[in-house]
Amino acid sequence: MLWGAAAGGFTTKPRDVELKNWEKLSGRTASIFHTYHKGDEAFPTKAEIAMTSDPANPRVLLTNWKIAYGSNWAKVAKGEQDKRIDAFAARIKKTYGDKKFFLVLNHEPENDVIAKKGSGWEAKDFAAMYRHTIKRLESKGVDNAINVMAYMGNEKWMAQSWWADLYPGDDVVDWIGLDSYVSAEKGYYHYGKFADLLDRKATGNKGLGWYDWATTKHASKPIMIAEWGVYHRIGKPTDKTAGYNSVLPELAKRPGIKAIVYFDTKNDDEGNRDISIDSTKNNLAAFKKLAANPIFNVKIG
Repeated sequence: MLWGAAAGGFTTKPRDVELKNWEKLSGRTASIFHTYHKGDEAFPTKAEIAMTSDPANPRVLLTNWKIAYGSNWAKVAKGEQDKRIDAFAARIKKTYGDKKFFLVLNHEPENDVIAKKGSGWEAKDFAAMYRHTIKRLESKGVDNAINVMAYMGNEKWMAQSWWADLYPGDDVVDWIGLDSYVSAEKGYYHYGKFADLLDRKATGNKGLGWYDWATTKHASKPIMIAEWGVYHRIGKPTDKTAGYNSVLPELAKRPGIKAIVYFDTKNDDEGNRDISIDSTKNNLAAFKKLAANPIFNVKIG
């Protein structure tokens, strides 16, 4: 089981420094270093290269790229951003050689869909963008990317008629990812434990839960929980122990999951959620207990 994190979310602090601090706090070195990029940003950065080339603390890069930034999915699929794709291909070959890394294209696409014909942001446009980008990278000799399709797994989006159209195809997807969270506050949005973030169903309790959908429809694909966390509202510290303690029992029952990556921030993009592991002393103690489990003793390289 790979263990990773994105630390310092929604701050301007260096992500490599924040991850190292998070590793010290949690008591375990992350085997996955999760970062985010958009458009023409030049990556992997010097910090990302250093973090994933550290022989004492080996890590693998998991990077999200919103390639359509300043454009749209349909235009990318038609080749408008081929220069951008080719520039990334040249950089990754020069800096990474044949070293493996995880690549997510536009994580959580459900939230960006504009289900209007010709918008350029339809679900089918996302699938076409994803396929075009991966095929273009492969044509430029990038064969060390492990391609991850990262969903939100939100019940609202799973109920949309276009949700199934997002999937770009088993031939261009290596892993299936999920970005999902639970609240520690009873009665608050998405209150629950680790199983709840894995098993959300389309609104109306229709169809398979997300994990069962992934393992049934795409049984050959490993699953990565590419973002997860337990939150409470800012200023309302709540015991997250039950959420953290629920992780290992669920992993034991769900062999499809091969990696979990925590998203740590004291202030999320909603502006009112604290997803940090140390919001209370008890929360940190419970998380450190989880992190210490030998299931995560995976060596990279």
